[in-house]
Amino acid sequence: MAMHKSTSSSSLGPGGLDLSQAFFKPINNAAPPSSTKRHTKISVVGVGNVGMAIAQTILTQDLTDELALVDAKPEKLRGEMLDLQHAAAFLPRTKIQASLDYSITSGSDLCIITAGVRQNPGETRLNLLERNLALFRSIVPPLVKYSPDCILLVVSNPVDVLTYVAWKLSGFPVNRVIGSGTNLDSSRFRFLIADHLDVNAQDVQAYIVGEHGDSSVALWSSISVGGVPVLSFLERQQIAYEKETLEKIHKEVVESAYEVINLKGYTSWAIGYSVASLARTILRDQRRVHPVSVLAKGFYGIDDGEVFLSLPAQLGRSGVLGVTNVHLTNEEVERLRDSAKTISEVQGQLNI
Repeated sequence: MAMHKSTSSSSLGPGGLDLSQAFFKPINNAAPPSSTKRHTKISVVGVGNVGMAIAQTILTQDLTDELALVDAKPEKLRGEMLDLQHAAAFLPRTKIQASLDYSITSGSDLCIITAGVRQNPGETRLNLLERNLALFRSIVPPLVKYSPDCILLVVSNPVDVLTYVAWKLSGFPVNRVIGSGTNLDSSRFRFLIADHLDVNAQDVQAYIVGEHGDSSVALWSSISVGGVPVLSFLERQQIAYEKETLEKIHKEVVESAYEVINLKGYTSWAIGYSVASLARTILRDQRRVHPVSVLAKGFYGIDDGEVFLSLPAQLGRSGVLGVTNVHLTNEEVERLRDSAKTISEVQGQLNI
């Protein structure tokens, strides 16, 4: 049951008269509303810093007709809902609802999971994963129950393993379960390269793939600026470059999230924009390529079981449409397989 009257609901006047009928005189012999207009709905599970940054970005970018928020903390949930509703005059018209009950998510096109438990001091990574697994057992089945045709987008960390968990718990086809993966890492990568070359980041095409974490892989061989492959251009022009410089940029990408967390306590805005870009590509069937966490088995020689890690994937209305056949060097392939092995070893310890 919703916690409020939705922002789009009309108030009843004296005698039960709907005020919208008093304000607007209907057109005689008007045709019924068009059935071709698609109504979109997004649900966000978890109203922490990340969940609310995603919700706020989705609203400001007018990506959905209806937004449902779910969390286990009623006061925080209602407060966030009201805060967003109070901005209605400055936002595109969107019905905003919130509830502890997952029935509020019914009929969602996209369900975004940001909820997760935090690591306790001295806690092992495996124990943290097991607690997150228990949490996902209470989140994924009800989402599937109320939105059996939705696409699940996992943002909670460790995102690769939890995307695998969501896939297993949902029973969905593999194309409809996606992890936010290295979409944000790749954005940071593009920014740092653009900053280094003094160009616009939108003109840089560059990917970080593999694990969203320390074993991620920078695809230097496929970087291009304005359509020009960077490394091959430097080699043709006999311009020297230091491999250490490249590794330093990649290291900066990996450490950038830690830096933000150390400075402000958490990350939020960048992941909000990153996930909103994924939502736009999916719901508007834009068929753009994003490095997101997908089932990697069979790609680039990865055969480590049912491992999810980030690969450049084409996304659209049905989720993952395919994995881009990006050329990788032998060294990059080897690193990607090592990244898969790292994730596989962790997954193997989970009871799922």
